[in-house]
Amino acid sequence: MKKQTVKVLSLLVVSGALATGCKLLKDVDYVATPNPLEMHGDSVRVKVDITFPEKGIHKKAVAEITPMLGSHALKPVRVQGEKATGNGEVIQYKAGGKVTYTDIIAYSPDMEVSELNVTGKIFKGTKEKGDIPQTKIADATIITPYLVRKDFKVIVAKDAFERVTEENFNSQINYLKGKSDVRSNELREDDIKLFEEFLANAQSDAKVAVKSINVTGYASPEGEEDKNNTLSTDRANAAKEASMKIAKKAENEGAQGDIYVVKGSGEDYTGFKAALQADTKMNEDDKNLVLRVLETISNSTEREQAMRDMGKTFSYLDKNIFPALRRAEMVVVYDQTGFSDEELVALSTSNPDTLTVEELLYTAALSTDLDEQLRVYKIAEEKFPNDYRTANNVGAILYKQNKASEAKTQFEKANGIEDNPISKNNLGAIAGLEGDRVKAMELLNQANGEGTEVEYNKGIINILDGDYDAAVANFNTEDTYNRSLANLLAGTPSTAKSTLDKSAEAETAMGYYLKAVIAAREDNLSEIVSNLKSCFAKDGSYKAKAKKDREFIKYMENASFTALM
Repeated sequence: MKKQTVKVLSLLVVSGALATGCKLLKDVDYVATPNPLEMHGDSVRVKVDITFPEKGIHKKAVAEITPMLGSHALKPVRVQGEKATGNGEVIQYKAGGKVTYTDIIAYSPDMEVSELNVTGKIFKGTKEKGDIPQTKIADATIITPYLVRKDFKVIVAKDAFERVTEENFNSQINYLKGKSDVRSNELREDDIKLFEEFLANAQSDAKVAVKSINVTGYASPEGEEDKNNTLSTDRANAAKEASMKIAKKAENEGAQGDIYVVKGSGEDYTGFKAALQADTKMNEDDKNLVLRVLETISNSTEREQAMRDMGKTFSYLDKNIFPALRRAEMVVVYDQTGFSDEELVALSTSNPDTLTVEELLYTAALSTDLDEQLRVYKIAEEKFPNDYRTANNVGAILYKQNKASEAKTQFEKANGIEDNPISKNNLGAIAGLEGDRVKAMELLNQANGEGTEVEYNKGIINILDGDYDAAVANFNTEDTYNRSLANLLAGTPSTAKSTLDKSAEAETAMGYYLKAVIAAREDNLSEIVSNLKSCFAKDGSYKAKAKKDREFIKYMENASFTALM
C-alpha cells in the first residue's frame, strides 16, 4: 500500500464543561503512517507523529493521549510542558516539538472496517482540565496478506522403478585337484541344467537380452602360485567350451558367439576366507589360527607352508574347504525388460501379489484418477507395510481429496516407520492448515532440500508471518498466485502483476481480485474497475469484500467505483 498521511490540522481542544482546555493545548497535528493502517503477521503496527506548534502546549500542562483502533485502546502517551512534573515527553513552550508514538496490537476481525482515533485528557498539575475529543486520524485496516492461498503442497514419495534392469544368472563347474578337464557328471548338476534351461528360454523371450557371459576360473590356495594361475585360466577356458556346447544344445545362437569374457583369477583367497568363516564344523581355535595366517602373511609360499604346518587342520581344509574353490564360475549378464504399463495396470487388479513395491508405486502414478491412485497405494501399503513410502503416498492422496485428518494419520505413520523429510514436509503442510505456523516451519525446516514443495509451503508461512522478502525467495521457482501476492507485499507491484498474468490463476476470481488490489497500489482506477468487474462475473461474493476492503478506500466515493459496487 502506498503510504499516505492524514493530517489533523488546528485541533483546538475545547470542552463544553472544561473551556480552559484550549488554553493548555492547541493546534496539535496528528499524522499516522501508513494510512490506512495495515495488518502484517497478525498484528497492526501503529505509528503517529504528534506535532506541537510554537506555544502549542502550556508550560505546566500535561496531555494524556490515547489512540483507539476501533474499540481497542492502545497504550497511552503522556506529553507535558517544560515546567510540568512527571515523566512524560517534554515539549518546549516556545519552540514546540514532535513526539513519535508507536505501538503494536494483535489484529482482530472487527478492525477490518474501523478507524484510528485519538482521545485523552488534559491536566494542569494533578487537576484534570479538559478532554481531548475523539478525533479520527486514519482509516483501518488493510488485511491483504490474508489473501494468501493456503494451498500447502504435499510430496508423493517417488518409486525406483526401472523398466529394464541388468540381471545375472550364475552357475559353476567344479574340478578335481590340479585338473582343468570338465567331467561329464558336472554337466549333469542341477545348476548346469538350469543354465541350459535359461539359455533356451532367453532365445525365445523378447524381454531377455543376453549381453555377456563372464567365465572366471579359480584355483585353491595350495601348490605353486604360478601353476595355479595357469590352472585357473585353463579351467576358465574349459568352462567356456562347455558353455558353448550347452548353448548349442539349448539352440541359443547368441551364447555361442563372441560374448564371452574369460579370465583366470589364480588362487582364491577371498573365497577361501569366506568359506572358512561360514564353516560350522571346524574347531573355532583352529579356524581363527588359519584366519590369522591369511591376514598376516602376504607371501603365498610362506602362507601355504604355515597352513601345511598345522597338520590335521590342513587335512581338514584340503578335504572340506579347498574342493569347492577349484572351480569356474559362469555369469550370464542380461537385460530383463519388465512389465509394460498396460500389464502393470492389469496385474494391479488381477494379481497384485506378483508386483514389487517399486512396480506398485509406479503403477499408481500412471493414473490421474485419485481414487485409482489410492486403491493401488493401499495395496502397496498392505503388501509392504515397512516401506514408509506406501503409507506416505496413501496420505498424500487423502490430502488431495481434502481428507486432512486421515492424511495426517498416514503421514505420522510413515514418519514412524522411517524418519524422513518427505513426511516431515507433509506434516508441515497439515500444521499449516491447522494454523500452527511455528510447528509448520519447524517441520518444513527438517524437510529442507526435498523439493520445491517445501519452499512453496514455507512461502505461505512467510506471508502469514509478515516476512515478505523470504516469501519471494521461497516462491522463486514458478509463477503462482501466491508468488504474485508476495511480490506485491514486498513492494514490487509491477513484478506482482507480470507474475500473476503468467500464473494458472490469472483469470480466476481470486486472480482478478488480486489484480484489482495491484491496480490500487499503482493508483490505476480503470484497471481496478475492469478487474473487479471480471472478478464479480466469476464470483459475486467478492463484491461484499471489495466494498469494505481498505485497499480501495480512496476510491469509494468515486462514481465509477460506486457504480460497480
